[in-house]
Amino acid sequence: MPRLHQVQHPILLDRITRLRDRTTDPRLFVHLLEEASFVLAVEATRDLALQPVPVVTPMEETQGPILADSVVLVPILRAGLGMLRSFRSLLPQAAVSFVGALREEETLEPSVYLDRIAAIPPDTCVFLLDPMLATGGTATAVLTLLQKRGANRLCLVCCLASPEGIRRVHESHPESVIYVGAIDRELNRQGFLLPGLGDAGDRLFGACPSFP
Repeated sequence: MPRLHQVQHPILLDRITRLRDRTTDPRLFVHLLEEASFVLAVEATRDLALQPVPVVTPMEETQGPILADSVVLVPILRAGLGMLRSFRSLLPQAAVSFVGALREEETLEPSVYLDRIAAIPPDTCVFLLDPMLATGGTATAVLTLLQKRGANRLCLVCCLASPEGIRRVHESHPESVIYVGAIDRELNRQGFLLPGLGDAGDRLFGACPSFP
């Protein structure tokens, strides 16, 4: 199975362009991120296992497939919360664990301040949600936490990613799969994606954006 999937759906690409726009206000930003996340959720769940069950239609008895895999959703606070609703709308049976991480301004390395990840049974499909994969430090730290709790099927889902972040994740966690909407050009000195969309968490929750 390929470890990197760049989703080229036209709806997703349209929403990403609108998310990038500095004039997009927080209310619209939330809506656009949820729509982009829904498309990513559909694509990222393509390989979930199915099992046949009997079903009685208004016409007759038959069989049909239903989802068989156990799923855990793990949004990285804050920005990952903007993706959670879309994934839960498709996977209402999924468990949800939360992890919070801050990136140190000087070192650009992550600091985990909240860990609410329960033990994860083997073969559970874990979707790690974060709109942006920049340096890859936060993603690799959380993937390591998830492995320590028992996860062995890891999928990172993000709207935007840098080549550096993708490389770092796959070097430290070669078994992980990444679904991404767009791969940006590079990172600036502050570790922000270019062209990027600014700070996704700030824009999602209406904090003062630090645009140049």
